[in-house]
Amino acid sequence: MKIRYDPKTDVMLLLLRDDPPVDAIEEPGGIIVSYGENGEPVSVEFLNFSARQLLLPNEISVTIQMDSLQMT
Repeated sequence: MKIRYDPKTDVMLLLLRDDPPVDAIEEPGGIIVSYGENGEPVSVEFLNFSARQLLLPNEISVTIQMDSLQMT
């Protein structure tokens, strides 16, 4: 997973897969979920990210807990 933020457009992008999107659905509140050819989500975009105050300046914390995931 990759996380990108573009301050010019104020968009936070969570890139879940490298597959190209073939379809997208805009959810209420300016969240766009893009899907790949196989119907799986490939990215999630948060429009007007700074206005949502989901991430405060200089505060970045990412926790990934792998023990609860089953990888095959």
